[in-house]
Parts: sequence; C-alpha cells; structure tokens
Amino acid sequence: MISADFTPLANHLWQSTLCVALAWVLTLAFRKNRAAVRYWLWWLASVKFLIPFSLLVEFGRRFGWQSHLPAPELSFLPQISYLMGAASAPALRQTAAPHSPGVLPAILAGVWLCGVTVRLVLWLGWSLRIRAVQRAATPLDLDLPIPALASPARLEPGVFGIRKPVLLLPQGIAERLTAAQLNAVVAHEMCHIRRRDNLTAAIHMVVETIFWFHPLVWWISLRLVDERERACDEQVCSQGCEPQVYAAAILDVCKLYLELPRLCAAGVTGADLRKRVERIMSHRPAQRLHFGKKTLLAAAGLVTVAAPVAIGILNAPLSQAQPPASRPAFEVASIKPADPDNHRHWFPSMTGDSFTITNGTLKVLIRLAYDVRDSQISGGPNWLDSEKYDIQAKAGSALTGPRMRLMLQSLLAERFRLALHRETKEEPIYELVVAKGGPKLEAAAETKTPGHLRAGKGQLTGIEAPIPWLTQFLSGNLDRYVVDKTGLNGTYNFTLQWTPDMGQLPQQRPDALPPPDTSGPSIFTALQEQLGLQLKSEKGPVETVVIDHAEKPSAN
Repeated sequence: MISADFTPLANHLWQSTLCVALAWVLTLAFRKNRAAVRYWLWWLASVKFLIPFSLLVEFGRRFGWQSHLPAPELSFLPQISYLMGAASAPALRQTAAPHSPGVLPAILAGVWLCGVTVRLVLWLGWSLRIRAVQRAATPLDLDLPIPALASPARLEPGVFGIRKPVLLLPQGIAERLTAAQLNAVVAHEMCHIRRRDNLTAAIHMVVETIFWFHPLVWWISLRLVDERERACDEQVCSQGCEPQVYAAAILDVCKLYLELPRLCAAGVTGADLRKRVERIMSHRPAQRLHFGKKTLLAAAGLVTVAAPVAIGILNAPLSQAQPPASRPAFEVASIKPADPDNHRHWFPSMTGDSFTITNGTLKVLIRLAYDVRDSQISGGPNWLDSEKYDIQAKAGSALTGPRMRLMLQSLLAERFRLALHRETKEEPIYELVVAKGGPKLEAAAETKTPGHLRAGKGQLTGIEAPIPWLTQFLSGNLDRYVVDKTGLNGTYNFTLQWTPDMGQLPQQRPDALPPPDTSGPSIFTALQEQLGLQLKSEKGPVETVVIDHAEKPSAN
C-alpha cells in the first residue's frame, strides 16, 4: 500500500501517465497529418507533468457555485476530487489509513535529489561549453533576421538561445557544402526559430530534470525530437527545396560535424536519420486537419483541462450564507459581546427549545456547529479565538444535538457572515482497536427503545450503543480524531470510568468543578481494562474546516 505521504505524488504521476497514453493514441490518429500537430501533443503531455490536476480543480473551486446557490447533491464528487489530488474529500473522514513514519521517504528524497543534481550539472556543463564556443565565434553576414556566427568548433549548425537566438555555423561550411545545400541547412534552422523550438525544448528539459525517474518522460523526449525535426523537414520541403539536395545536406553535415546536445540547441541532425531521409525523399504531403479531427482535438482538450476545472466548480467551497429554506434556523437569536470582566470558561446549554452559550468565541461556535476540534479549524480572522460573545436563541420546538448544530450553522452564516470549506489533512489520529484478550463489552438485547450515551464527569454509560458512538465521544474529548478499527458491528451496554483531566473536558466549566481525582486510571487505561479496547497512535487523513470569510456580528 502506498503511504499517505506519497498519495498526492502518486495521484499526479498516474494522471500524467494517463495523459501520455492519451497523447500516444492521438498521435496514432494523426499519423498522416502534419508533424507539428503530433509535436504539440507530445509537448502538452510533457507539460502535464508540471501541472497537477489538483491545481485545475482548485482553480475551478475559485470560480465555483455562488454563495446563494445550493450545493449539488453529487456524492461522487468528493471521491473524484480526491483522486484528482484536491484536498476536499469529506467522504473520507472514516477511512483514515494507518501510517508508519520511517526512513523510506528520506531515502527516496535523497535519491531524487541526486538525480536532479546530475541533470543540473550536465546542463550547466553544456551551457558553459556552448557559451565558450559563442565567444570564440566571429560574425557572418548572411542577411538573416537573427545574428549569424562562424565557430571554429566542429559542431553542427544550430540555433542557440531563447530570448535572443543566434545561428552558429562551423567555419568553412560554405566550402564543404554546395550553395543549395547550405541554403537548405539555413532554412531548416530558421524553421526552428519560427517554431520557438529552443523554448519548448527548455521547458521539457525542466520536466526531465524534475521527473528523471519516470521512464515515459524520456520516451516523450525521443518523440519530441523526432516530430520536431520532421516538422522542420516538412516546412523546408514545402518552401520549394529539392528533396535530394536537402537530404544530401543533412547526410553531409552528419559526416562532417558533431551532433549538438539536444538540451542546449536545435540543430539540423537528430531523430532517426534513415527514416528522416526516406521521408524527405518520398516527400508525401501531409493531410490537412478535417472537421472530425479538429473535433477530436477539442474533445481531448476538454477532457484533460475542462473536466478537472468542472470538478472544482461543482465541488467548490460553498458559502455558508444560504437561504433559510436550505436548513433549519433559530426563530429568534440574540448575540451580544460578553462581559469583559467575566473570566469564566465558555459554557453551552441546551434546554427544551432554547440554546445559550456564555463567553463563546467564534472558534468555539464553529466547534459546536461543525463537531470539530480546535486542531481541525484553520484560517479565519485574528479575533477568531479572542472576541467572546453571549448568545441566546430559541428554536420554536424541542432541540436535538444534530438539529442544534444545523441551526447554529445557519446563525453563523447569517450573523457572522461565515463562509468555509472542508479539506482533508494528514494529522495524528487514534485508532480504536480490540485489545489483546478480546473485547469486554456486553452485547445489547434487541429492544424497541432507542440506544443512548450518558456522559458525566469521568464516566460514560452506553445503552444499546454502537461503537461509532463511542469513537465520536472520544474524538470530542481527546486531543486527536478517533477512527473505529474494532470491526465490532453490534450494539453494546457498557460503563467506562476514568480519571478526567481538564484537557479531556473542553465543554465543562472547570471553575465550577472540584479538582479531579487522580487516583483512578486514565481514559486510555480504562478503555483497555474495562472494555477490552485500545487506542493506537497513528497518522492519517482527517477532515478539517478552513474559514474563508468571517465578520464581527452587530450587537442586538
């Protein structure tokens, strides 16, 4: 199994590999068309390695559903978004995978860095060599739109530079080639200039440097050189150059001069020489792109670019300021700044149809509304955890925990103008597993009465309670999210007693409680001794909320 640390990279690599496969299929479909079309297909497949789909998904999210539109009910979007590499995957909250840190990531990072270093050293060495050749060259007057230089080095003719390209010819080439052959060679190099081949080759060189370990990157490199030279050959022949003269010029250059390194410049040789000469001599004109193939290109572009953007738009962070009809809301609510002289700990209360909270910050309210811990909240204004408020609200009918949370979400959206989205981040977690010796839980008899949990100071009683209720309680009272890995699917009766500490009672008023008794077991020990369950420390994806916008409410 791939570690969660490598999941984004693994997603990006298989996505890029899929794009290479798509480019290969398209080049087969366009094999009778101009080589320039196939060249750009291969080049775009190369550039895909530099652009993760997650960036396109995020781009789509920035232009997603407006704040007054309800979110579409498309359950497959979080999973697709996660496979695309996006961080928003709320459906994965219960699928935290075990993670064991080790030295493997460091070893792989070291190997990758060595490969990058080798590539950079090679590029620097060739660049210095070419600069030395250019400095030793003398100007030539060939009446070209770019400078031409004569070099004493035995390098083949080539174009150097991206922003200010120059044509470098070996000294004495006019005596070694006929005038027609020299004109054909110069025409070939001017094709490279018009196509900006040095720029596209440099971009692919960046891909080669970063993804040197991926074999398809090197395969793309061969395809790019082949189609680049073939595209120039087609242009030269279409300009009226005699195929026999042009082919002879290429062969003579290969016999007389050294081939240029393809990472530095665009020359006249390169690719499979035998196939090139055969294609030049046959001089079969390429087919024009008809409507069907243009449509195919457009469809491929939509699949690779528009689809991730569309997923981002559909899975965009939905502003929480939605119409009241989209979820329940309090009938009346009062929000006032808390008394600055009241230093008591925040405390919520839910009685009948009333909800009140004293000394609650916006961060506390988000915790209550979205059932998350402090560590699961990020972003927001600098007063998020400092400005305190007293809230009194009435629902008009009896409140339950889930209904209260939805109403509190509506209140935050309306009065605090709160907008947020969910992300999944790698964090420390606890896995609840069966301890050695097996579970010590009493299976509940099947009755028509609803099960429940009753929590008190250092005690939790479960009546016909499933294990997920226990993990939810533990998640809310421990410093980490708890994932059920017990495999226990029934309902159980149990009593859990432990010595609480203040860190495990975030919703209590410590000033109203006596000091805790430290003589009893911790909650970790109590779970193992009393219920036969154990909390294991692991690392995995945990759903978090990211605050996009919030405002201070007006007092009323």
